[in-house]
Amino acid sequence: MKACVLPSPAKVETNPLVFTDAPTPNPAHGEVLVRISCCGVCRTDLHVVEGELAPQKSPVIPGHQVVGVIEKLGPSSSRFPIGARVGVAWLHHTDGTCEFCGSGAENLCDHPTFTGYTVDGGYAEYLVAPQDFIYPIPEQFPDEQAAPLLCAGIIGFRCLRLSGIKPGGKLGFYGFGAAAHVAVQVARHWNIDIYASTRDARHQKLALDLGAKWAGGTFAEPPVQLDAAIVFAPAGEIVPAALKALRKGGTLVLGGIHMSPIPSFSYDLLYQERVIRSVANNTRQDGEDFLRVAAQIPIRTHTHVFPLREANRALNALKNDAIEGAAVLKVGT
Repeated sequence: MKACVLPSPAKVETNPLVFTDAPTPNPAHGEVLVRISCCGVCRTDLHVVEGELAPQKSPVIPGHQVVGVIEKLGPSSSRFPIGARVGVAWLHHTDGTCEFCGSGAENLCDHPTFTGYTVDGGYAEYLVAPQDFIYPIPEQFPDEQAAPLLCAGIIGFRCLRLSGIKPGGKLGFYGFGAAAHVAVQVARHWNIDIYASTRDARHQKLALDLGAKWAGGTFAEPPVQLDAAIVFAPAGEIVPAALKALRKGGTLVLGGIHMSPIPSFSYDLLYQERVIRSVANNTRQDGEDFLRVAAQIPIRTHTHVFPLREANRALNALKNDAIEGAAVLKVGT
């Protein structure tokens, strides 16, 4: 098969992914082989490629927002038929036996594997995945529209729920990329007002077009006090500004898997029972719940499509904030 392989981490400006031939994987017990149509390009992929996430497999094929059809079933795989259209997300597998899995917090599993990081992912023509960790894709979503739902969508949804925001509440978004442009649609569906702080004027416009009440620069003060806020950008220096915008008792959610150092700040910003919490990975229940809501709304993702062989170009565009919405790799073009 053709794949974009990362031999070793390097800055994306050096175009480190190699478009080459790779062995087509074979599904093992409980796994399926997926013929990939599209794979979303996520900021986590950027962290993997540049080594900001410590390498776990080398070489590795990145990508964890995969849409395709089942081509082959491994032994004892019967959950989906051959030809079923499915999605593969970041959470590849959990041990199912640790205390976190046993308590419904499989996103915190002690021995997880992750698609496109600890196992090969979706920047390829095929991948294998455990049948119990993949999702049926709602019919109304074309493949390229569905791909960003599988990480940007699911993680944004988990961030919304963990923020504790209620209908009629005021919620801040810091950064307005792939996750935020999906989450704003869920928030508006739930009658939540969004205040978007982002450095790029194009992203501010997209936020307003998608229903945000206000959009301004990253460190601009929103016109109201916020009940909660989500930092989607991987920039620790945003945290004090976001805390300053919260009302008493508000929650600040950090939605990234990697973030630059958070600077010191006055205790006054945290006092009055404000809360900072991170979001780690997702549970399968998050994915199922989100895809159901996404189909009800229905979510419309804004995508910029690249051929698979141009994955380096897509990552460079993402790093330089040149993507409005989400980047998607199209396989076979």
